[in-house]
Amino acid sequence: MSDWLLNVLFLLINGLVWGLIIALISLGLSLIFGVMGIVNMAHGDLYMVGAVLGFSLFPFLGNFWLALLVVPVIVALIAAPMERFILRPYEGYHAVTMIATVGISFILQQAALAWYGGVPKKMVDPWPVTFHFLGVDYAGYRFLIAAVSIVILAAIWLFLYRTPYGVLIRASIQDRDMASAMGIDVNKVLIATFVLGSVLAAVGGVLAAPVTQVSYLMGNDVALLAFIVVIIGGLGSLEGTLVAALGLCSLEGVMACILSPTQSRAAIFVVMVAILMVRPRGLFGGAER
Repeated sequence: MSDWLLNVLFLLINGLVWGLIIALISLGLSLIFGVMGIVNMAHGDLYMVGAVLGFSLFPFLGNFWLALLVVPVIVALIAAPMERFILRPYEGYHAVTMIATVGISFILQQAALAWYGGVPKKMVDPWPVTFHFLGVDYAGYRFLIAAVSIVILAAIWLFLYRTPYGVLIRASIQDRDMASAMGIDVNKVLIATFVLGSVLAAVGGVLAAPVTQVSYLMGNDVALLAFIVVIIGGLGSLEGTLVAALGLCSLEGVMACILSPTQSRAAIFVVMVAILMVRPRGLFGGAER
């Protein structure tokens, strides 16, 4: 196999692995918007908080997988009062909640800057195993986080489509007023959905920490990509989120062979516009609000 084809192959694999992480983050964003109608501008910073906490707790706990369990609990404890006391009083006022999440984003970034510092850092590989594939040593941790992401996505699918509480969330996405009229406690659904979406972003951050530079601004680019994935995949669609995340990240990775990172991201916007011209509600549709 030629060096060029080999390079394209590994860029494609990297894109698929990154796409699974983006799918976790984007699914959380999609659920929050689908149920609450909130464009959460702080979602990327919850991903950043997960990465920073994972980086900081790994040496203290001495076990990466323990950190992966502890960080979501910490983020859930942050997200619950955030929804209850900051966002819920302005429920239904979309512009106000958007401004509020911008403020939350700024607070999270400044808190991370004060505690973690402004210099990007690289986390130690928690699973320093390599696989010899086609004459190239490939980091085993990338395959591991792909497997973990698939397991989490499968668990979310089972939760949404095979449990009574998942039915409540999907009913609230389809028609929140009707769900409330049928006796569903929408307030509990709101807080549970916001916490779940925030936790998914944080888990994505912990998983991504060993393969990217950890910094207090790392959530900005990820948030933009997550919004694109949600728009293309379709609101509240697990299948659409997964397909869009894998497709876009793989495409962006392969295009890196011939385009600069900026040009690759611009090409993603072109793809988004083209898809929306044909499918205005995304590839898998979505509930209208």
